[in-house]
Amino acid sequence: MNILIYRYGSICEPDVITGFEELGNHVHEITAEIYNKDLLPSEGVTLLKNELLAHSYDFVFSINFFPFISEVCNIFQIRYLCWTVDSPVMELYSYSIKNPWNRIFLFDLAQYNEFSPKNPDCIFHLPLASNPARWKRVISHATPADIRRFSSDISFVGSLYTEKSPYDRLQNPPAYLSGYLDGIMAAQSKIYGYPFLEELLTDEMVAEFRKHLPGFYTPPENFTQDDRIAMARIYLEPKISAMERVATMKLLGAHYSIQLYTGSDTAGLPVYNCGLVKTLTEMPLVFHYSKINLNITSKSIHDGLPLRIFDVLGCGGFLLTNYQTELAQWFTPGRDLECYTGEDDLLEKVDYYLTHEKDRTEIAHNGYETVKKYHNYPERLLQMISLAYGISSGNDTEGVL
Repeated sequence: MNILIYRYGSICEPDVITGFEELGNHVHEITAEIYNKDLLPSEGVTLLKNELLAHSYDFVFSINFFPFISEVCNIFQIRYLCWTVDSPVMELYSYSIKNPWNRIFLFDLAQYNEFSPKNPDCIFHLPLASNPARWKRVISHATPADIRRFSSDISFVGSLYTEKSPYDRLQNPPAYLSGYLDGIMAAQSKIYGYPFLEELLTDEMVAEFRKHLPGFYTPPENFTQDDRIAMARIYLEPKISAMERVATMKLLGAHYSIQLYTGSDTAGLPVYNCGLVKTLTEMPLVFHYSKINLNITSKSIHDGLPLRIFDVLGCGGFLLTNYQTELAQWFTPGRDLECYTGEDDLLEKVDYYLTHEKDRTEIAHNGYETVKKYHNYPERLLQMISLAYGISSGNDTEGVL
């Protein structure tokens, strides 16, 4: 097949390209948005239109959903395959999601359940993947100095979300509103596997919040507008993620040595801030040489598994993650990885796995083998193409694995 990939700079794009090529496809790229983040959709339309007029392609692909790509592909009557890796993806609220030439793959089952009724024959659930072969090459070239630098008891790679919380722009909210929101956010931070924020937000609360939040999200033309969803997904859930990550660092840092690889401000936290790491050349070494890698899933991912889970396991690292609804669908907790369901459980499992090396290394090995066999990019992309062309029946990938 001839595949045209529209790129914007996602860290998944190189692995997707390699995966398609390993399946025997020819891949061509539009890369303008990588270098120009101010590229307008109209400019993207021109680039895509000209490429489709000049060459023949079987389908267009992108990471996440671009409404303008959907519209162009609908005109040319060529399949548009896309795969979400983030949540929320507000572009999914575009009316373009209903176009018949779409083949939209959503990594989070909650995303799929929300959006599939809008275009049931063209929207599918597909988990993420990793590239163990690439990570193995990086790890095999680690120097003794690299190993000393990136070895640790407990590590976490990622933002604390404290600098990513637009909720903090809230100005002079009524006491009853801020108190209520503080209460439901604190409750949600303790609950894994059941997002309930939207159920607890009344129309009056949403309107009041919008009034006190400068620059509250307004969707573009031809998008569905739902202020309750926007309030929960864009403002409350990132704030909860920040609260949860800071609380976890305080909890574990009071008992253990934690290496935190982040650009976030860690002043006052009992952690060792190692700064940022390079995604392709240093992060795999952190994952491989840490005794315990933490994953704290963003609250905006309701059911699904973030890329971090697949990449830690794909590097042969031991993973301790918060519980997610989809976890047992793709992995076996206690065999491929370990999960926790609360603060006490987290402390107990950290203590156990720091002192039981044999169990820890066996689980890390099992997780690596599972990702290597079932969750690599060629395997996942083959499932995607099969679903996009109707080779497999149903809207779930479980029977394809």
